[in-house]
Parts: sequence; structure tokens; C-alpha cells
Amino acid sequence: MTYEAETPKEYIEQLPKERQEAIQKLRTVIKNNLPKGFEEGILYKMIGYFVPLSKYPNGYHCQPGTPLHFINIASQKNSVNLYHSGIYSNPALLNWFVAEYPKHCKRKLDMGKSCIRFKKMEEIPFDLIGELCSKITVDEWIKIYENALKK
Repeated sequence: MTYEAETPKEYIEQLPKERQEAIQKLRTVIKNNLPKGFEEGILYKMIGYFVPLSKYPNGYHCQPGTPLHFINIASQKNSVNLYHSGIYSNPALLNWFVAEYPKHCKRKLDMGKSCIRFKKMEEIPFDLIGELCSKITVDEWIKIYENALKK
């Protein structure tokens, strides 16, 4: 599902009522735990958290002039999704998350490369998501990204 919004608030207002609370809570958890330097906005028609061009002028190499994305949250047809690029890029972080997930949620982890899908809003492990968001600083993310580009 795609939503046309210019701000996170506009994005959330367009969601079905049953999704608004979960997305707003995810947004709050991310903002409260993300290290300083990341910015929030709409990126790829989702709520995004990214390295601003003022900090990293090179931006995302596939789309020059676009900030370097890090985390996105979106309401999709069958789930609320959290896209965390750090999990995709950092095997140690992925292993930590996969090991921690069962301690926070009874439901089996539903995950793609960087996408964590939540089909039951009441089962989103907000504390775990907060901890995940705190694990990579802006400078660390830029370094991980640049190292990946060199390969």
C-alpha cells in the first residue's frame, strides 16, 4: 500500500485506525532511541529515518541527492513493516536481533533481508525495537555503508 504524504503526521493520518496507534508508537520508540544526527521525514513514501545530506552530502549512491536511508516504517497490506538497513548490513546485529526476538515475542520472526513484518499490532516488541534502534550511530552507519560500497 502506498500513501501520499509529505510529513510523518500526514502519513499516519491516512492509515486505517487500527494501524495508526501501532505506527505512532513505533515512531515514538524510534525517535526516543535513535542516536542523535538521524533525521525523520518521508522517504520512499514511508516514514523514514536517514542521514541528512548536510551530514553526508554524497547521499544514497543509487539516487544522488537522496539522503542515506537507515530505517523506514510502513503500513503494508497485511502487516506493519520495519525496514532496518543496519540489520541487512551488519551480520553481528542481525544475529543479536534474531537471538533476542523470541525473548520479546511469542510469534515466529517474520523477516526478509532488512524487513521485519508485524501482522499482529499487539505483538510488536517495542522495547526490542527501541534497543535495536540505539545500536548504530550516524557515523557508524556511514562507515558501514561506505565499506559496503567498496566491495
